[in-house]
This record gives sequence, C-alpha cells and structure tokens, in this order.
Amino acid sequence: MKPIAICAAIFCLALSACTKKKADYQAEIAKVVPEYIEFKEATSIESGAYRISIEALNGKFYKGYNELRIKVSDKQSKQEVKVSAVTFLPIITKADGTKASGPHRYQPNYLASEHYFSGYAVFTDESGANGEWDLYLSFDVASTSYRVQKRVQVEKQANKNLNMVSFKAKDGADYIIALVSPQKPKVAENALVAGIYRYNPPLDAPSGEFPDPGQFSYAEVGGYTLQLDPRMPEPSMGNHSSLNNKDLVQKDDGFYHGVVNYTMTGNWTLNLIMLNQQGQILKGTVVPTDFTPGVEGVKSELYIDILF
Repeated sequence: MKPIAICAAIFCLALSACTKKKADYQAEIAKVVPEYIEFKEATSIESGAYRISIEALNGKFYKGYNELRIKVSDKQSKQEVKVSAVTFLPIITKADGTKASGPHRYQPNYLASEHYFSGYAVFTDESGANGEWDLYLSFDVASTSYRVQKRVQVEKQANKNLNMVSFKAKDGADYIIALVSPQKPKVAENALVAGIYRYNPPLDAPSGEFPDPGQFSYAEVGGYTLQLDPRMPEPSMGNHSSLNNKDLVQKDDGFYHGVVNYTMTGNWTLNLIMLNQQGQILKGTVVPTDFTPGVEGVKSELYIDILF
C-alpha cells in the first residue's frame, strides 16, 4: 500500500474513533441528572411488637453516601415508641465469604423535634457480584434489648455527581471520600460538600455475638484539607479549568465544604490533594496547567470524575 493510502486509512480510523467517542459522550451528557429531595421508606424490619422503618432519599439505598432516618413504632398503634441505645451497622458479605463495611454512624442521633434517629451509610459497592449487604440494628425498650437483621438492595449510583473514591494514603491508612452535594450542579459556582472517612483496623479479635462493631469501625476525619483543581479532561476541552474555586475545609457538621465553578456542562474531573492537620500531603499530585487541545488532560493521583 502506498504511503498516501496508509495515511488516509489511519486518518479515517482516527476520525471514526473520535466520532464514535463524541457520539457516546453526547448521549451520556444528554441523560437527565436525577435529584432526590424526598425521604421515603427504603426498608422495614419487625421485632416483637415493634416495627423499624429506615428512610432514605428516593426510598432506595445507593452506592456512595446515604443520609438515613430510623424510626421505631408500635405495630398495633403505629405510634412512635420511646427507645434508647440504638445502633446501626451495615455489613457486606463478599463472594469469597469475607465481610466488610463502609463509613456509617454506629450510634444514630435522635432528633426529638423530628421524631427520628439520624444516621448515614456509605455503601462501598452495589449489591450483586461484589457482595450482598445486611443491616444490623439494635435498640432498647425499657429494660428489654432487641437485635434485628435485614438484607437490603444497594443500587448503582446513576448520578455521577455523587461518586466516591477509596484509597490508601501515605500514612498507611485506608480512606474514603464520598461526594454529598450538589446532586444537580449548575453552570455556576456550586457549593461542593464531601465526607472524608478513615478505616480503623481492629485491635482485638472479634468478641461476643457477630457482628462485633469494633471489626468494622470508621472515623470521620477531622481538620484535613482537600485542595481542589477541577478540569475538563476531554481532548476537545484541552484540560480546561475555571476560576473562583475554593478548597474543601471541615465545618461544624463534620462535612468538608468548598466551591467548584463549572463553566459548562460535560465531563469534569475533581483533582484533589488531601492534606492532614499538619499540612502534609497524604494523597494527590499537582495537575499541569498547560492548555492541551486534542490531548486528554492529566489527572491527579487522587481524583473523582463527575458529569452533569
């Protein structure tokens, strides 16, 4: 084959690949981004004379961060029951039989004005080939203790604005960063909220009846900083960034708050550098600032992809 013909063939293949990629990309960004604001019952469990209801946004559990509301009522009267010592523990049993958990609030907080216990769970995988999830709850009524277990379905997170990432940092610890909001960003400066959690390896062998919460403990990390550098990594965007972004720092609610400025819809990468309380880098690398049209943008060692 002559050199001109070879070049023409290569060009056609490249053009075909780019066209297909662009078509796939356009179809992806055309999808409607879901936004859920209503809490609905995701599952219920009965024990003795009592019914435990667990509510979540849209009435489903999703991979990633889930705010939860736990209510205990009398089965007959359907009235709220005064309970204490409430505990909540999600556990995934993997295909090989090993068990693990994800960040969660083991002792949910009771909100008297709202009449429910407030908690959360970061489900690290959806149900299926990666494993099956069970919820373990306990509570006391007067002097009687109740323990319940329920297998639940964790759905795939279709909203990429609520993605998460797990990683091992330079301090040897395992971390999870989960995006909490916005569910539906705008072409504007958006308040960006995330949770940072560190796994606490058990110090002792399991004790008592399974499950021992000490084997599945996570800490809400305090006093860290997430440096933020958002970019559009698509070759057509040339590693495009934006102005007026703000790094994520922790506030009184325990979450990390910052600002991300999306200048257009599409694929964005939240490039991150995580610093501990002393300002030491635990994970992440600086992203080059070069404008690189036609070349996919370089990502940080620590990043989360989003799409809106």
